[in-house]
Amino acid sequence: MKKILYTVVSLVLLVFLLFFPRESLASAQEGMQLWLNILLPTLLPFMILTGVLIRTDMIGQRLTPMESIWQKIFGVSPAGAYAVLFGLLCGYPMGAKLTSDLYASRKISRREAQYLLTFTNHASPMFISSYLIHTCMNGQVSALEVFSLLLGSAFLTMLCMRLWFFRTGSRYTAGFSPIYTSKKETSSDSSPGAILDASIMNGFETITKLGGYILMFSILTACVRHFWKSQSILSYVLFCLLEMTTGLHSLALSGLNPEIKYLCALVTVVLGGACITAQTRSLVTEELSLLPYLASKLVNALIVIVLFLFFAKII
Repeated sequence: MKKILYTVVSLVLLVFLLFFPRESLASAQEGMQLWLNILLPTLLPFMILTGVLIRTDMIGQRLTPMESIWQKIFGVSPAGAYAVLFGLLCGYPMGAKLTSDLYASRKISRREAQYLLTFTNHASPMFISSYLIHTCMNGQVSALEVFSLLLGSAFLTMLCMRLWFFRTGSRYTAGFSPIYTSKKETSSDSSPGAILDASIMNGFETITKLGGYILMFSILTACVRHFWKSQSILSYVLFCLLEMTTGLHSLALSGLNPEIKYLCALVTVVLGGACITAQTRSLVTEELSLLPYLASKLVNALIVIVLFLFFAKII
């Protein structure tokens, strides 16, 4: 089924490229500008440096003194707390990337990795502040309100997923002893130069992969927009579900009611869109299922809608 879907979408995009080259080129340039001017300079340094930290085994040592805090609030180990913190600060898809890297290096268990995937993959504070609030909403909404709704819904989602993973009544990380390597690393593999080289190569491989997904989804969005001329709320929802950034841009230019536009923007940021989901799947090891992640996104979207309606009606 997946192969059939990929084949059909690829053929449709190929036809679009051949018959509508101007629109295809414009959408591709827009996607590549987003990748080159925003993602590359902001995410690549984080990817390289976090790779170095993971390979030098310094994460647990720095976060272990606050182990009780991580366990009580988030239900994670000190290594898992690293994914929580950097996932929150760096934005999509760094939370999922770090979780997968920590699991691959045997610093967290599979169960903890699945749990972390449900609440570590979010839009970055910089994206929310600069793009969502000021660019898309023209500064007409309070930053405190936006962050309260998004962080509040994310925290409640974490509690819901924690209850699900804790349903057996056992401590989440109990019984797991990290196995850092299956074999001894040679001195050359663990040398500072080798660690930095491996981190740089891994960072460039990841950021290049993200660029490819952004390129293809930018063209796909342009294709859908070309054939679907409707200005209804359904069309804007579809654009947002395809790609978050271009979807928010479409919302900003729409004539929708400001409250509806605001709510749609919040839900879009929470869900991330199909492009973010595809990026996440590509960065997460096949040993980890994406179903808990998808379920948590739906729960998060539902919670942010409820919170928005509650505060809109009360305040």
